[in-house]
Amino acid sequence: MPTEVVPSVAVPSQAPPSQSRSLRRAAVGWRLSGLVLALAVVVLVALTSLAVGAKPIAFDTVVHQLLHYDGSDDGIIVRSLRIPRTLLGLAVGAALGLAGALMQALTRNPLADPGLLGVNAGAAAAVVTAIGVLGVTNPMGYVWFALLGAALAATVVYLLGSRGRSAATAVRLTLAGTAITAALTGYISGLVLLDPQTFNGYRFWSVGSLAGRDLSVLTAVGPFLLVGTVCALALARPLNALALGEESGRALGAHLGRTRAIGVVAVTLLCGAATAALGPVAFVGLTIPHIARALVGPDQRWILPYSMVLAPILLVGADIIGRVVARPGEVEVGIVTAFLGAPVLVALVRRTRVAQP
Repeated sequence: MPTEVVPSVAVPSQAPPSQSRSLRRAAVGWRLSGLVLALAVVVLVALTSLAVGAKPIAFDTVVHQLLHYDGSDDGIIVRSLRIPRTLLGLAVGAALGLAGALMQALTRNPLADPGLLGVNAGAAAAVVTAIGVLGVTNPMGYVWFALLGAALAATVVYLLGSRGRSAATAVRLTLAGTAITAALTGYISGLVLLDPQTFNGYRFWSVGSLAGRDLSVLTAVGPFLLVGTVCALALARPLNALALGEESGRALGAHLGRTRAIGVVAVTLLCGAATAALGPVAFVGLTIPHIARALVGPDQRWILPYSMVLAPILLVGADIIGRVVARPGEVEVGIVTAFLGAPVLVALVRRTRVAQP
């Protein structure tokens, strides 16, 4: 009786556990190396910011003044003018990058902006009120009003987005933020058009600039930036679960309501403090997370720190460009980031465009 021959089927073998661990370690090592390289670029950009300006200063002179201050003209420029604006640029850049990555993860919208919760509009409305109604003229006074306005606007948006039987969702928060932003924008426009003096004071703040800021501004907003950074970095794992969808996120043990609430607080602190310190600065929080995502993939445990490190490079680099192209004057950093960020964003969108069926 003939024997039946059963054809063999090749079963794809999975990589052994030791090989999988090696691949994971290699990926982690590559990402850590990239992060260290980005930090080195941050240091280089910071030193360049100390050397470049209306009066160029040699790098060795900058290092000498940092280590051995002698009270010379170069030392005064480095210590009194350029160090404060550079430190503030690094801190605000990190905050905007982190807020942008967090906002895009919370809403699962790659085009989400940190100001989507009405934070920027709330800060701007408070500053306009301070100038036009209360007669505040000191830029340091703008900081506290901007922080208060950002907090109030974000609180109203969250209350509107979580009202009703269902908890706050990304869509509800986005719609509430858009509505509040539109209402506050109308209020701002009406107030600045009715009072020319208010318009003159507001327009210098609204363009976004590092010029004229001293360490007192960084001291004022620093605690808010620190708390917001800790809250944002703590959400990396819950945000990875949220990216899989609400049902899958709950199945993985993520508390979606708590994650969104903490995320709103973190975005408010980061974006509100950054806007209070410099004024509105566009495209940093929108563009940088895309670059981070292209480098390290979708894992929020890497996107958040990468965004936090890459954003200061863009912001301080834009400040350097603004000082060079209009020497001995300067172009405000908010204008330069718009020129730099818009083409980068367009290129990223074209690169990641999905073909329609």
